[in-house]
Amino acid sequence: MEDIQLAPYNLAHFRRQPPRQFEADPLLQRQAARESNARSYPRRIPLALKAAQGLYVQDTREQLFMDCLAGAGTLALGHNHPCTLAAMRATLDSGVPLHTLDLTTPVKDLFVETLFAALPPAFAAEARIQFCGPTGADGIEAAIKLAKIATGRKGVLCFSGGYHGMTHGALSLMGNLGPKQLPGSLMPDVQVLPYPYDYRCPFALGGEAGIDAGLSYIGQLLSDPESGVPLPAAVVVEVVQGEGGVIPAPVRWLQGLRKLTREHGVVLIIDEVQSGIGRTGRMFAFEHAAIEPDVLVLSKAIGGGLPLAVVVYRQALDVWTPGAHAGTFRGNQLAMAAGTATLRYIRDEGVVANAERMGDYLMTRLRQLQRDYPCIGDVRGRGLMVGVEIVSTDAGQGRVPAGDGVLAKAVQQGCLREGVILELGGRHGAVLRFLPPLTIGCEEIDTLVEKLEIALAAQAVRKRCAQPVVAGSPASTGEAGAIPA
Repeated sequence: MEDIQLAPYNLAHFRRQPPRQFEADPLLQRQAARESNARSYPRRIPLALKAAQGLYVQDTREQLFMDCLAGAGTLALGHNHPCTLAAMRATLDSGVPLHTLDLTTPVKDLFVETLFAALPPAFAAEARIQFCGPTGADGIEAAIKLAKIATGRKGVLCFSGGYHGMTHGALSLMGNLGPKQLPGSLMPDVQVLPYPYDYRCPFALGGEAGIDAGLSYIGQLLSDPESGVPLPAAVVVEVVQGEGGVIPAPVRWLQGLRKLTREHGVVLIIDEVQSGIGRTGRMFAFEHAAIEPDVLVLSKAIGGGLPLAVVVYRQALDVWTPGAHAGTFRGNQLAMAAGTATLRYIRDEGVVANAERMGDYLMTRLRQLQRDYPCIGDVRGRGLMVGVEIVSTDAGQGRVPAGDGVLAKAVQQGCLREGVILELGGRHGAVLRFLPPLTIGCEEIDTLVEKLEIALAAQAVRKRCAQPVVAGSPASTGEAGAIPA
């Protein structure tokens, strides 16, 4: 689709850029000296950014990059979109109070009306909304609390590979064991179930048989008096796992999960913090399966690039008492204004359809690369939430090759030298994740894939992806400055 691009933030200027250099930068040095050891992205993406527009960001050396991380999916319309900037400026000029706790304003009222109009009508007709502290993790904490209060039960079921945030309760639901290795205990009464990861089916079946096995396992756990697991308050699930490696749950599995939770009176919490607001080619990812949650958690893109989180849930669950959940910054008026503008632009300008078309096109182009590069084990996703799993090409492996996180990191760094910002995820960090703005077009995707092929070819020379060098690749022309570890 046509997007607004200002010089030098356009594809022509991007293509003229030489391979990027990564010498020492005073800003990065001060960041390393003063910020917490828990900082993460600067270790893999050592950039000091000074300006941005749409898909593109510019660093302090005037180097231009395609941002296919986009704030981990927060920037649905890309950086500094005119509609969100105009909404924020108008709000600032209006004199409305910028911080109102949960007191209402015309800005808040319009945001709620716009969001409810975007929801499936049947869900919206009986929905309630809770504004949370402005993070997806706090939204998850609120959703869990709500389910426990409404059901009088305390257990929660979640899934391997899941990611729901880094606070105490949300961390307890995480699949990745690394961050969970903390002193002290996490939230009790959490049971982790197998997620339908077709490429690496936990039942070694895959396809329809894998779906059947997964649903049978959950059904048995919920109904068997000897399962050892008391009936839980809630099941928390991502329709497309993001941090876990961009794994879309099959439609039939989601429908079966909805049926089981309804039959057993278990609250179904769907986490759409990353997948919501058009990302998957539907306004909400659960719409692919024609189901509705009991509780929907939204953040990231819902604030138009600013911090905001909400929980939308069925009215029947609205039994918690006043003040049962709160958060000082739940009244972020600028985020509500930017969120309203983003929702309206997505609705009026065909952005959801563009995300579906461009996601299909991106996956088609990536699967073409897969034919030539056996280290690409799987290409998957929905809409513009796409993952490429990098695998070992060593002989003598099992049914599915092992993920190769070392190679994936090298490809990520090669892409960065070529000006493309990607993140890693999944088991062993072996999945290249693509989360570009939903306004991306075919020509930009073509260039993105060209840059990825250059990075793959550079590794082929190192005997990791048994393929020849692409003309003009770093391997044939001499690599640009190495990225610091």
